[in-house]
Amino acid sequence: MITDWDDAYANGDHIEDAASYPPAWATAAADFRTNMLTRNQARLDVPYGISDREKYDLFLPAGTPQGVVVFVHGGYWKAFDKSYWSHFANGALKQGWAVCLPGYSLAPDARLSDITRQIGTAIDHVAGTINGPIHLTGHSAGGHLVSRMVCANTPVSLTTLARIGHVMSISGLHDLRPLCRTAMNDTLKIDDYEANAESAALLRPAQPPGKPIQITCWVGANERPEFIRQNDLLANIWTGLGATTQSIHAPDKHHFNVIDDLADPQSDMTCCLLAGIIEDGE
Repeated sequence: MITDWDDAYANGDHIEDAASYPPAWATAAADFRTNMLTRNQARLDVPYGISDREKYDLFLPAGTPQGVVVFVHGGYWKAFDKSYWSHFANGALKQGWAVCLPGYSLAPDARLSDITRQIGTAIDHVAGTINGPIHLTGHSAGGHLVSRMVCANTPVSLTTLARIGHVMSISGLHDLRPLCRTAMNDTLKIDDYEANAESAALLRPAQPPGKPIQITCWVGANERPEFIRQNDLLANIWTGLGATTQSIHAPDKHHFNVIDDLADPQSDMTCCLLAGIIEDGE
């Protein structure tokens, strides 16, 4: 039984050398952007909206893109920006996909519903730039946001929705109600209405024409129990609502290193993201 909800979601308190991760991400991401700019394969700070943070970075493969992967960063909707995560585009990029990393406004300046709309607008914008299938992935709060994109009341256009081939929510937060009981909600300001309206696990999956929504819920096996519960919850609920789902617990991974394999073009994570869920008989 959980009695301390702050501890239940306090990843850094349970990861050795947790404070070393953000600066390491920022350094690797900056080096990656410099290299991509040198190769003329980066389009940085592309505006998709009117606010300062409504911009995305787009990284392009050497040839014609096979499609576009959109990676949405985490940080409990209140921290970080797109500049920390550029290098995680490498895996999909080396497999021939374009990769888009959108920024978005942070709490308390924006409510979660505002952020949801911003990410939908960013995806629609890049969909008009890159042809082919669209695959979505996001980490933690970003996992919530990409899952939210394929709910029945998605903010993306129907044309864009029809192109979304696979969603991978990594350590995603799919039921926001417990977060109302944490101290961070002083910043997030999630109320009962928004918790219900923005939780993918409390909504129905979209039903685009053709193939059902495919969503992989991926979590580190060594993460906090609440993140493992949140991960499995969406895969379980949406299975009976018309979506194709799977839940994966990555061995020996915690909340901060579970996304490392996105940088490796041959990793199981990258291959799953790009291939989607392989069903029996396919």
